[in-house]
Amino acid sequence: MIDKNDRDFSVRKQCALLGLSRSVIYYQSEKKSLERRQEIIETLQKIHDNHPYYGARRLHYEVLRLGYSASIYQIRELMKEIGIIALCPRKRMTKANKQHKKYPYLLRGVTVVRPNQVWATDITYLRINGGYVYMMAIIDLFSRKILSWGISNTQDAGFCVGLLSEALRKYGKPEIFNSDQGSQYTSNAFTALLEANGIRISMDGVGRALDNIFIERFWKTLKYEDFFIRDYRSLKECREGIKRYIDFYNQGRPHQSLDSLTPDEVYKRGVVIFFNFTARSYLPHYSWSGCFSLMENMDFKECVFIFKNGYSREKYLELKAA
Repeated sequence: MIDKNDRDFSVRKQCALLGLSRSVIYYQSEKKSLERRQEIIETLQKIHDNHPYYGARRLHYEVLRLGYSASIYQIRELMKEIGIIALCPRKRMTKANKQHKKYPYLLRGVTVVRPNQVWATDITYLRINGGYVYMMAIIDLFSRKILSWGISNTQDAGFCVGLLSEALRKYGKPEIFNSDQGSQYTSNAFTALLEANGIRISMDGVGRALDNIFIERFWKTLKYEDFFIRDYRSLKECREGIKRYIDFYNQGRPHQSLDSLTPDEVYKRGVVIFFNFTARSYLPHYSWSGCFSLMENMDFKECVFIFKNGYSREKYLELKAA
């Protein structure tokens, strides 16, 4: 009776001629409306999975192109509801030090085919009880396994070196280690530890969040599947809760991109298939743990020498004085 596509008579005029209220034309049953809403949500999720860098405007365009009717404001609300955030350059958690050496990005065009081929790291912030703490994690790109992680109320080099040392001690050495250009990662202590172990150093371009997309995806997963819904009230509670979640993430959460296997299963299977004996990792002597900042005033080669020889701080000072 009412032709919504009539160019000569608008819906308003047609309703007026027929003595109908326009609400009758546009009314949808609650069930039909909910089904349509769910279809749009599933469509948004599929688009985001394939194009994680799409923002609200691009997602809105794609939804319209697929035949759905929704305003950009509705799309933004649905994005908030299901936790979709475009992966794009954001406020950086780490600041570069102009005096430190920067390394090139080595992963462009690289296909990761085995565990311990490439590790990556990043720092994010968590808001707890009105304040902020910082979380660092190291991920194996082949298996998506979180190798080591930690939470601290400061972002010093010692915190980062400690987590790198833990990963090296537990899992051996990667061929390439990727990070951003934050001062913690470009510090003498951190880069010297990588250099001492013969690990190639790769760093993201400034402002290029997609260079480290897998760790960025992990942050999103952690925050929306655990942190945001737990509302941790203390640092201790936060550490305990996130430990439980990472254990689940590594051991009990199948990944669609991993053929529905868990990161642990993929990592262990890959280690068996690509097993290759490597020499032991060189780790810092515990006496350096609280004073890595001293290495900023030392020659880089000296720092590498200290780690390769396992010298304690006292032993090094004795040799220096001799």
